[in-house]
Amino acid sequence: MAKREELIVGLDIGTTKICAVVGETTAEGIDVIGVGTSPSRGLRKGVVVNIDHTVNGIVKAIEEAELMAGCEITNVYSGIAGSHIRGINSRGMVAVKDKEVERYDIDRVIDAAKAIPLPTDREIIHILPQEYIIDEQDGIKEPLGMAGVRLEAKVHIVTGAVSAAQNLVTCANKAGLQVESIVLQPLASAVAVLSEDEKELGVALVDVGGGTADIAVFSDGSIVHTSVIPLGGNHITNDIAVGLRTPADEAEKIKIKYGCAMTSMVSKEENIEVPSVGGRQPRVLSRQILAEIIEPRVEEIFQLTHTEIQKSGYEELLASGVVITGGSTLMEGMPEMAEEVLGMPVRRGYPQGVGGLTDVVKSPAYSTGVGLVLHGLKRTDDMRWKRKNNGRFGAVFARIWDWIVANIV
Repeated sequence: MAKREELIVGLDIGTTKICAVVGETTAEGIDVIGVGTSPSRGLRKGVVVNIDHTVNGIVKAIEEAELMAGCEITNVYSGIAGSHIRGINSRGMVAVKDKEVERYDIDRVIDAAKAIPLPTDREIIHILPQEYIIDEQDGIKEPLGMAGVRLEAKVHIVTGAVSAAQNLVTCANKAGLQVESIVLQPLASAVAVLSEDEKELGVALVDVGGGTADIAVFSDGSIVHTSVIPLGGNHITNDIAVGLRTPADEAEKIKIKYGCAMTSMVSKEENIEVPSVGGRQPRVLSRQILAEIIEPRVEEIFQLTHTEIQKSGYEELLASGVVITGGSTLMEGMPEMAEEVLGMPVRRGYPQGVGGLTDVVKSPAYSTGVGLVLHGLKRTDDMRWKRKNNGRFGAVFARIWDWIVANIV
């Protein structure tokens, strides 16, 4: 059984499914050793609307992951999404006291940048540095140790509803879990599916889930825009259920098995069997009719995505194009429809950067879960580095104090 401190668990609480991904740290990085999924019945558009149903889903997903990994899970990194999420670009400026930038100066300039007016019902989820400017020299990613008298910071601040974050933590706590950190879902997905080159050249990530489509725009290696569209795979399923007059559960199965986002990609001769409601006999319909129902909704999702990318002001700077991920992007024709609407190269994003059960998690549906594990690994490494250096500096100061006591006092 793996030691608890070696485990990092990502908990993706989505609108259609709850997914737990267990990672074990190794010398090479991290291996996925367990995965658990459960249907999600307590969320609507990424926000908790029924705590009991959400808790039950979390418990089932965690139990399945524990069984596969052979461990006990107590701590998790949880994702957050929903139409309440807002992204703001801000900047701050401070004077460098000793003419050389120290960690204290960086902390102060970040504090200055995040000093924005917020309503009482909102809180800051992330403060993401974009670049630092020292004495009008811009483009600096790591200012520590550099000489200068004025330090500026450009940051991207992600805010969310206090109640939404509290409800997620409450659900996890009721399931017997401690939440290490809450992470914006498209940021987690970006860690799993985007390369550093794509982020440097400029790329937009579109994570299409069940209830929402989450967007994150990167340029020069930093995030510059985040937004959430309240449309997702569930809306496609509802359209199919109404259009084909079939139960929602059957509509979901039909979408997964036969769905296509572009009518032009479907043969007119291809037929599908559609179950009816109220005990009526199943009907045989053309698959093209199904595509005609799906296409307008997918087109709407990507049109709204295009509007958000234009709103960011970085549309012309996305040399790497767009990466789509999330369970809903598995549907045939999604990249082709996205390319047609967005007018730029599009690829489907798959999780990478982990070992172990890669064949199990190599699907856009697991991008957020794997990304949460990778985020947890980076956070753990940062904390270890700080502890190590704090200890090293502490020892130095102790030797200096001993010398002062022996020679001066």
